[in-house]
Amino acid sequence: MSTVAPRRLTIRSVAERAQVSLGTVSNVLNRPEMVAPATRARVQAAMDELGFVLNTAAHQLRMGNSRSVSVVVHDVSNSFFTETIRGIEDVANDNGYVVIVSSSDAAPEREQRCLRLLEEQRVLGVLITPAEKDLKHLARLQERGTRVILLDRHGPVGGFCSVAVDDVRGGELAATHLFNQGHQKVAMVNGPIEIRQCADRRRGVRRAARRAGFDPDTAIVDVPVATLSTAGGHSAVPIILAGSPTPTGVVCANDMAAMGVLRGLREAGMRVPDDISVVGYDDIDFAAMLSPSLTSVRQPKYELGASAARLLLEEVSDATHTHREVRFEPELIVRSSTAPAQARSGALKAKSPSSNGASSPQRARVRRPVS
Repeated sequence: MSTVAPRRLTIRSVAERAQVSLGTVSNVLNRPEMVAPATRARVQAAMDELGFVLNTAAHQLRMGNSRSVSVVVHDVSNSFFTETIRGIEDVANDNGYVVIVSSSDAAPEREQRCLRLLEEQRVLGVLITPAEKDLKHLARLQERGTRVILLDRHGPVGGFCSVAVDDVRGGELAATHLFNQGHQKVAMVNGPIEIRQCADRRRGVRRAARRAGFDPDTAIVDVPVATLSTAGGHSAVPIILAGSPTPTGVVCANDMAAMGVLRGLREAGMRVPDDISVVGYDDIDFAAMLSPSLTSVRQPKYELGASAARLLLEEVSDATHTHREVRFEPELIVRSSTAPAQARSGALKAKSPSSNGASSPQRARVRRPVS
């Protein structure tokens, strides 16, 4: 049985139905303020009756503009990026734009492929968490006319707009919390050091060790993993436990890795926080629902994305726009996965508030974003 492809409707079809010129239909689509309200209503009614849909891709090529915004992050399945993208979507949608999302897997080659395809689609701009330190390819993309906003990454002065969190401070908050509780040897489960966030959080952890009076080379045990995922965190546990002496605290570079660490420690018969304390990073939604509930460094994920989207729209609409960085401060949220080092002796068996998974989080100082 043969089928016949439906006839593609054109603006000529609309003009004939509305009994107006092709130019009038074009003006309704592109410059509606130039068309009398009654005529505009008649053309719109004709489009509705015919089911006419504008070929946006072709329209964008002719008009040189776009209604799409692209986002390229390391892993869209990571809840940190999920919440960040939601902030981007809300701002973009409120202003009439659609969002295209891609994952680079923190792989430069995959990122390059994504960017090439997005540039071919003439997207309005790219909000990106870069996969590598070198940003020359993004500078070239910007020179060719695609706007670039760095997401969760500090930018070179004057080169790009950027929105980021002070990750050095975040790493420092996490480790200082453990040192203040009497832990003297801390493992850091971290991703590839080439990723800026991983490098900065490590710097913060080492800074905390120095400020606590320890030598970072002996007080901090680096435990690198290939990916900051639950599997990556789980794979780190045998290395942590093989230490001599065994670390009594663990800082994870994100909450997904912390989940894997918690599972691995439980399987190894270790009690958290009685035997070992664990701190995550990001404070994703389910951090408070884990058992024990996870102490974590909170990032303003939604606000991060919304601010990045606003910077892009500002760059599009304001001819006097100059590149700038918006920087947020992290916040430590203390829950039940951390306790004083001396609690390893068994003092927590009496279920003090600090060991009860249902205890209320204690907040460190709240810091406001600065731009």
